[in-house]
Amino acid sequence: MQLPSPKDAIHKAWLYRVLSALCDDLEIASVLCFKGGICASMLGWLDRFSVDLDFDFVGGKDEMPAIRKRMEKVFRDLGLIIKDKIQQVPQYFLKYGNQEGERNSLKIDVTFPPPKANQYQAQRIASIDRIINCQTIETMFANKLVAMMERYQKTQAIAGRDLYDIHYFFLTGQRYNEKVIQERTGKTPSLFLQELSDFIEEKVTDKIITEDLNSLLPYAKFKVMRKVLKQETLMFLNDEIKS
Repeated sequence: MQLPSPKDAIHKAWLYRVLSALCDDLEIASVLCFKGGICASMLGWLDRFSVDLDFDFVGGKDEMPAIRKRMEKVFRDLGLIIKDKIQQVPQYFLKYGNQEGERNSLKIDVTFPPPKANQYQAQRIASIDRIINCQTIETMFANKLVAMMERYQKTQAIAGRDLYDIHYFFLTGQRYNEKVIQERTGKTPSLFLQELSDFIEEKVTDKIITEDLNSLLPYAKFKVMRKVLKQETLMFLNDEIKS
């Protein structure tokens, strides 16, 4: 996982510590499937920095109280402070020690229930020497395509990192799980992709791209990508729609 600047090394270390500790608890590992930007980066599927740990909860709702207790024990054993948590799912905001004014918190984001069409595969994460159940890249790509508009519908927010990830997956020739798109949107992939293209054209601005990506990419790469990201993503989407 590339660091935008040396000061992010502390955050990266904490991400790896927490992920390793969660994976080492077999009961937790049996119901949490790794996903998101850090997962993709650690598997070599993405080249940007990410600040949160994202999972799908694939166990039953009745398992959540016990898993929540085990997760909180993991956090305490690592010396982390639970700043906040969501009651419906085991989702946490954790604080670690760092210099004043520097990044000092990380989020554990858990989705329940995940789409039934999601697919998972055991993957070896070499940087922490663990085997973890992860979303397949096709599943990850499909969910990322949907996330951009869904985030806006729920919160009126647009994440430049969503656009960057979509662009990167297209650029590297990845495919998406069409069933995930159909399940999450109720639309055919071609219709959804046209709506996504229109949404990006209308809503994504240079300001959004700059504010979200300048802390996630090395500066030299950021300077290049902010100029071409929207245009090239629209190109990829339009080529996909035509095909």
